[in-house]
Amino acid sequence: MDEDMVMRARVELLSANRRVVRGTEGLRIYRLLTRVAPEVYGSKLAYVLVEASMSAQVRELPEQRLALLEEAVAVASALDAAHPYRTKVLAKAFAARRELEEQQTHGR
Repeated sequence: MDEDMVMRARVELLSANRRVVRGTEGLRIYRLLTRVAPEVYGSKLAYVLVEASMSAQVRELPEQRLALLEEAVAVASALDAAHPYRTKVLAKAFAARRELEEQQTHGR
């Protein structure tokens, strides 16, 4: 892991002055930092992944949406069972995935 990249991601996170950094910037930051500290950043990554799956950029791309949701489920599932946000983000990821699968089944 490149320590400079990790440091830059942490600085960007602090500079954002937001509770959760969203969008492609958030995905990049949280994906990197989750590799270093999964219990600290994993729930935020899962949350941002679910949000990204609903974005206009992938709205008409079901395979990409599903890939983002699968990643969200995997990240949230990997959190310790005692993690305070694990249940919430895992439920959100499962619900979004179920909704997407229902949309695909009904041809929407």
